[in-house]
Amino acid sequence: MTTTTRTGPHDLVEAAGHPHGGGNMQPHYDDRLANEDLAPLRRQKWSSYNIFAFWMSDVHSVGGYITAGSLFALGLQSWQVLVALIAGIVIVQVFANMVAKPSQKTGVPYPVINRVVFGIRGANIPAIIRGLIAIAWYGVQTFLAAESLNIVFLKFIPGSAALLEVSFAGLSALGWISYAILWTAQFLLFWNGMEVIRRFIDWAGPAVYLVMIVLAVYLVSQAGIQNISFTLSTTQLDFWASIPVIFAAIALVVSYFSGPMLNFGDFARYGKSFAAVKRGNFWGLPLNFLFFSLLTVITASATVPVFGELITDPIATVERIDTPFAILLGGLTFVTATVGINIVANFISPAFDFSNVAPKKISWRAGGMIAAVGSTFLMPWNWYSNSDAIHYSLGVLGALIGPLFGILIAGYYIAARQRVKVDAMFTMDAQGPYWYRNGFNPNSVKAVIAAGVPTVGIAVFPKLFADLGIFDISAISDYSWFIGCGLGYVLFLLLERLDPRIPTFDGETEGISDGAVDGAATTAASEPPAISAEIPVDAGRSASTAAASGTGTTA
Repeated sequence: MTTTTRTGPHDLVEAAGHPHGGGNMQPHYDDRLANEDLAPLRRQKWSSYNIFAFWMSDVHSVGGYITAGSLFALGLQSWQVLVALIAGIVIVQVFANMVAKPSQKTGVPYPVINRVVFGIRGANIPAIIRGLIAIAWYGVQTFLAAESLNIVFLKFIPGSAALLEVSFAGLSALGWISYAILWTAQFLLFWNGMEVIRRFIDWAGPAVYLVMIVLAVYLVSQAGIQNISFTLSTTQLDFWASIPVIFAAIALVVSYFSGPMLNFGDFARYGKSFAAVKRGNFWGLPLNFLFFSLLTVITASATVPVFGELITDPIATVERIDTPFAILLGGLTFVTATVGINIVANFISPAFDFSNVAPKKISWRAGGMIAAVGSTFLMPWNWYSNSDAIHYSLGVLGALIGPLFGILIAGYYIAARQRVKVDAMFTMDAQGPYWYRNGFNPNSVKAVIAAGVPTVGIAVFPKLFADLGIFDISAISDYSWFIGCGLGYVLFLLLERLDPRIPTFDGETEGISDGAVDGAATTAASEPPAISAEIPVDAGRSASTAAASGTGTTA
C-alpha cells in the first residue's frame, strides 16, 4: 500500500521534461554539491534479486575464477578451503551490509554519505582515492575482455592473425580493435543509465552461470568423474602449517572484494529496503560465491586429465577446446562476465566519485567518461603483467581502502549514531552541521593520514625488503586491509572522543534519516510522487523531509 507524497516546485519542473538522474533535487540544494545524480533518490525499487545479480556480475569474472581456483592450490585440504571461502565471504557480507545501510537509508551514493564523516569538501578525499583505483582496474578489465574477444576473431577470421604482427604503444592491432569494441560497448551500456545497467546485470549473471555449468559438464564428461579432485595442489600441508595459510586465504577473499565493498552504497541506495539489500547480499555472497568456487575447481581439476596440465585461466581453457561453437560461446561469455564486473566495480564508482568533486560541471555520465578515457591513457596492457608495477602503484592506493572503510563505519554507526540530516549534505553554508572546519572534518583527515601511512608501509615495504634479500615478512601484507580498517576505526573514534565534531541531532526528527530505527522511511519513495496543480508550490515539503518525518511514501 502506498500513500501520496506532496512535492516541491522542482518536481513540477521535472514533470515538464527536465532531464534527471533519479535524484529528488530541491531548490535550496547548492549546485556546487548537488545534481540529479547525487541528490537523494525519489524512487528506490531494486529488489533482492537485483542486488543478488550485482554480486553475480562482481564474482563472475576471469579474476574471480582465478582467485577462487587458486585457493585450492595452496596446499590445503578441501574442507580447509571450504572453511576459508565461507569465512572470507561471510566477512565480506557483514561489511557490505554495514556500508550499504547509510546509503540505502538516505538514498545517496558513497561519496555523498561521506560528507557526514569527512565534511562537505573533505568527502572528495575518499572519492578521489576510490576513483583513481577504479580507473586503473577499468582499463585492466577491458584489456582482459579484449583478450577473450581476440580468441573469437582468431578462430573465425583466420586472416586476423596478421594483425598480431602490427603493434602500437605496446598493443597489437588486433588487440586495439578488440579493446575499442569492448570500450565502446561499455560506453553505450553505461551511457543509457542505471536502469539499463540493472537489466544487463540481471541477465549477465545467470547467463555466465549457465555457460560455466555447460563447460564444467563437458570437461567432466571428457575427464571422467572419477578423475575430478577438489585438491589441486601437489603438496599437502599438515594441520598446524595450514592454519596461517587458511587465514591468508580468508584475507585474500576479503581483499579481492574490498573495492566494490567500499562503494557498495552506490548500488545499495537503489534498494527498496535495507532488508531487501541484506537478502540480496546473502544470496549473492556466501551462496553464490561458494557455488561459483565449486564450479571453478571442478572445471580446473578436469583440465588436468583432459589437457595434461592444470589450467586456472578460463580463457585459456576455452581456447584449448578445439570446437568452434565452444570457443564462440565461451569467449563471448567471458567477455560478458568481464564487462559485467567492469561496469559494477570500475565504472559506476568513479562516475559518482568524480561527479561529487564538481557536480555543477561533471555529471554522472561525465564522471564515468573521465574514468574510461583515463584508463586507456594508462595503457594497462603494458604494466598488467608486471607484478611489481601493480604492487607498488596500485598497492599504495589499495592499502587506503581499509582506513576509508573503518572511518566511514565509525563515523556513521558510532559518532553519528546512524542519524543524518539529509538536506544538510547539500549546503555550503558555513553554519551547516557538516561544514566543520572550512568543509573538512579535521578528525577524519587526521585519521586517514595516521592510519594510511602505516597501512601503506605494511602493504609495500615487506615485499621491498624481500626483493632486496634483507628479510621476508611479506605475509603481513596479506592483512593490510584488516590492519588499515582497524586503525582507521579506532583512531577516528579516539579523535572524535577527544574533540567531538559529528552531530547526532538529539531530539530532532524533521529531515533526519535515523537508520537505528527499524523500518524507518528513507528519503526515497517507492513510487513516483503524484503531482497536483491544486497544491501550491510552497505548500509541499521536500521528499527527504516528508519521508524522514514518517509521512512519505513507503512500500
